[in-house]
Amino acid sequence: MPRAIQIEAFGGPEQMKLVEVEVGSPGPGEIRIRHHAAGLNFIDVYQRTGLYPNPLPLKLGMEGAGVVEAVGEGVAHLAPGDRAAYASNPPGSYSEVRVMPAKNVVRLPDGIAFDTAAGMMLKGLTAQYLLKKTRPVEGLEPGDFVLFHAAAGGVGLIACQWARALGLRLIGTAGGAAKCELALAHGAAHCIDYSKEDFVARVKEITGGKGVKVVYDSVGKDTWDQSLDCLRPFGLMASFGNASGPVPPFAPGILGPKGSIYVTRQTLFTHIATREATQAMADDLFAVVAGGAVKIRIDQRYALADAAQAHRDLEARKTTGSTVFTI
Repeated sequence: MPRAIQIEAFGGPEQMKLVEVEVGSPGPGEIRIRHHAAGLNFIDVYQRTGLYPNPLPLKLGMEGAGVVEAVGEGVAHLAPGDRAAYASNPPGSYSEVRVMPAKNVVRLPDGIAFDTAAGMMLKGLTAQYLLKKTRPVEGLEPGDFVLFHAAAGGVGLIACQWARALGLRLIGTAGGAAKCELALAHGAAHCIDYSKEDFVARVKEITGGKGVKVVYDSVGKDTWDQSLDCLRPFGLMASFGNASGPVPPFAPGILGPKGSIYVTRQTLFTHIATREATQAMADDLFAVVAGGAVKIRIDQRYALADAAQAHRDLEARKTTGSTVFTI
């Protein structure tokens, strides 16, 4: 029988077990896919701990790539034998085989390897909607400054490269000199080591006191207050994660004195709510990867049986770039 990583209760990595599962035939609007690789993301941690609750028992994983084995009624954009990749709900990519909705699954170009796809779908589509769709009221133009936290992570390294291709000057933050060097090597115009530097002061110094048009923040609680102070008037605070914990409630009245700034909380799954939107965003991602503007860096590979250790390493901030499970 095929195997999958499953939890019976919310909690730490020790809750993750490799179990045998029954996988049937796809129903209407579904496919059955045999994975070659799956991606690791912080959202997997949120779901494991219950910060983002799901019904139990729960199979983990939101990102994968493999070969379509069967399609259900009404699925016209995929066929058995197709190479395919996805970032999708419900979770379940930490598995050898699964049945899943076809809506967010796209055909994978022949020139992109399975492990590359598994390391880029959720992260790359996230970078796409942030840089292309999550923009300040005054827009973004070549030469504009943006601030991107966790710039040496999976989303961050893709964003560094894509921002450079768009002509944006991305200021990254990261923990430690090595991570900052990595972000700079991937296109960040500047990188601030938050373990040693006051990133608000450095952002103001870099921008000549003006601040940035957008802050892209997946860190959450630890960076929220200071990030607001990095924005120029009418700037946009774009929250898309909670790596350090959820942002506490705040009074909207503080946004006026800080420059009439805007705040948004984004999720990928709003952006890929339809098959057409998913395909358009994936086509954009595939184009920049195939064209060489964005290279997917996979710095960690784990066997599926070692998923708990992968989570420990991610939470300890020991990882850089993308992490994949080879299946």
